[in-house]
Amino acid sequence: MIALALAALAWVLLHVLVAGPLRPALVGRLGLPAYRGLFSLLSAAALAALIWTYGQAPYIEFWPTTSALAAVPVVVMPVALLLLVGSLRPSNPTSAGPDMLMRSEHGELPVRGFTKITRHPMLWAFTLWAGSHLIANGDAATWLLAGSILVTALNGMPSIDRKRSAAFGDKWQRFIAKTSIFPFAAVRAGRVTLRFSDIGWLNILGAAALYAIFLWGHATLFGVPAYYP
Repeated sequence: MIALALAALAWVLLHVLVAGPLRPALVGRLGLPAYRGLFSLLSAAALAALIWTYGQAPYIEFWPTTSALAAVPVVVMPVALLLLVGSLRPSNPTSAGPDMLMRSEHGELPVRGFTKITRHPMLWAFTLWAGSHLIANGDAATWLLAGSILVTALNGMPSIDRKRSAAFGDKWQRFIAKTSIFPFAAVRAGRVTLRFSDIGWLNILGAAALYAIFLWGHATLFGVPAYYP
């Protein structure tokens, strides 16, 4: 359990500190491409450490998993996977390394696709995954794994906004004014109109395929079934 706790701490510090207040100094010293490459390697290594130490950690139960609790991620994950698939489309300017995407027509950032729902669809996908699994699994190892990812996902949303605002100034502020962090907040406020074409059948089918893979292969991939009846 100590190894998992250290891996979780390393993951959080990497994304909260290295990608936060330490980033300007590191970019100034290394250059942006080298910083991004190094950060990607460190993130991959930290994620691998999280997964490996999670698999080795003892089971320490806080509360037993029930069928009602296990149903939470079963219900939530289709939404999370849809947001994840939608976040990978080129219409998402909050993805990693979006510099070319920011050079949009008429000097403005386009508000289209899943950015009409939230300007951070990928981080909301991680948030929903982590939150639903924290509810479903009352054990220490899962709380360290999912909790560390939840912390970095929630921290990442304002962090990305600050970095994009510093890089793109008024352009990013105008994009913020037309979008929202919280899903559907901009739609409810009337700042943007969401159409079915913004979601699209291709994204729905992709998310459905991923959901089927994880639902039926969960026991093989992760050692436990997706649902406990």
